[in-house]
Amino acid sequence: MASPTDNGNSGTYNFKVVLLGEGCVGKTSLVIRYVEDKFNSNHISTVQASFLNKKINVDGTHINLSIWDTAGQEKFHALGPIYYRSSNGAVLVYDITDEDSFQKVKNWVKELRKNAGD
Repeated sequence: MASPTDNGNSGTYNFKVVLLGEGCVGKTSLVIRYVEDKFNSNHISTVQASFLNKKINVDGTHINLSIWDTAGQEKFHALGPIYYRSSNGAVLVYDITDEDSFQKVKNWVKELRKNAGD
């Protein structure tokens, strides 16, 4: 993974994080809950990707998270590498009530390793 980017502001780092998983597993719900502390039970499917920022402070170090919420539908899979290229981390999401979504996490890991490097 790439090292954190220092803005030139001592103690401020930027990290790019992507959420990956099949469609309708809850990626958007997770990121909205984390960033905005909100929950919408009537969310519509993400088209291509959405992007949210979260600023956090860890022991006096300022961290800017750029969180990319990618669409999980098959028709958008080809766009995946665009979003997770040069990312510092990934969150793989599956639905615990859908074993198929869990089994497909293996494919997301392969895709991520193939396109994101070490």
